[in-house]
Amino acid sequence: MNVKEVEYLNPDNTFISKKIKPNFVALGKKLGPKMKAVSAVLAQFTQDDIARLEKEGQYNLLIPNEAVILSINEVEIISEDIPGWVVAGKDTLTVALDVTITPELAREGDAREFVNRIQKIRKDNGYDLTDRILVKVADSPALKESLTRFNEYICTEILADSIELVEELANGTEIEVNDILLKVFVTKKA
Repeated sequence: MNVKEVEYLNPDNTFISKKIKPNFVALGKKLGPKMKAVSAVLAQFTQDDIARLEKEGQYNLLIPNEAVILSINEVEIISEDIPGWVVAGKDTLTVALDVTITPELAREGDAREFVNRIQKIRKDNGYDLTDRILVKVADSPALKESLTRFNEYICTEILADSIELVEELANGTEIEVNDILLKVFVTKKA
C-alpha cells in the first residue's frame, strides 16, 4: 500500500465516529444483574463520553441508585465505517484510510506495477543493478496514458533511457499489469 498523505486530526474531530458496547465477559462478572442498566447507559454515550473514557481509562457511571466505575478494558470501542474509507483502531489510536482510487492514482498504480514487472525481468536476465536497459512495449491503449504520464519515474526506477511504445512485438516477454496483459522486450544497453 502506498500512502500519499498523512493528516492528523484533533481528538475532538467529528470525522471519525465511534460506538461503545460493554464487554459482557468482563462486566458480567462485576455487575451481574446491573449489567442491563449499564448497557442502557453505554448506549447513550456521546462521542465526547467515549473520548473521555479513552483518554482517562475509566469513567464514572451513574445507574439507578448507584455509581459504577467503568474501566476501558470493560468495554469495546469500535470505529464506525465511513463510506469510501477503511477505519481501524487499537487502544487510543484510530486510523482512517481513504481507499478511493482516482484515475490519477490508478495510473500511478499501473506505473508502479510496470516497474515491478520490469525489475523482475532485469533480475531474471541476470542484469547488474547498474546496467542500463532498453525497453520496448507493445502498444496497450489501457496502459498508454500511465506509461506516458509516469515515463520519467519509470525510466529512473528501471534504469532505462526511454520506453519505446511500438505497435507490435514479435518477441518479448508477456507481463500482467493490474490485470492487463502486454508484451515487453527488455535488453541491456551496449
